[in-house]
Amino acid sequence: MVQGRIKRLQSVSRAQESQAKVEEPLLCPVCDRPIPFAVRDAHHLIPKSRGGAVTVLMHRACHRQIHALFTETELARHYASAEALRAHPEMMKFIHWIKEKPNNFNPRIKRSRNKV
Repeated sequence: MVQGRIKRLQSVSRAQESQAKVEEPLLCPVCDRPIPFAVRDAHHLIPKSRGGAVTVLMHRACHRQIHALFTETELARHYASAEALRAHPEMMKFIHWIKEKPNNFNPRIKRSRNKV
């Protein structure tokens, strides 16, 4: 099927609009910075093993830091919201540190000594 120039331009325009909608900058609920598409992770607020189904998108670094600090039981009982996560002293320290870094920064995360 041969399309005319106008139809081709319209279809290209629609494709670009839909791609722009997909790549709209999302804000990380933990650090409040824009999340580039390449470093987005979905985090279950309550772990799946504890019956959780709701996910939020966040920076991969924030997601890895959460799982380095907290067990699944702690996440389910005490840290089932972004506000609760941000209020933890270790997360506050991490957020203060990561705010200075570029949005696509993906640091190495070490497991907490307090996590069993």
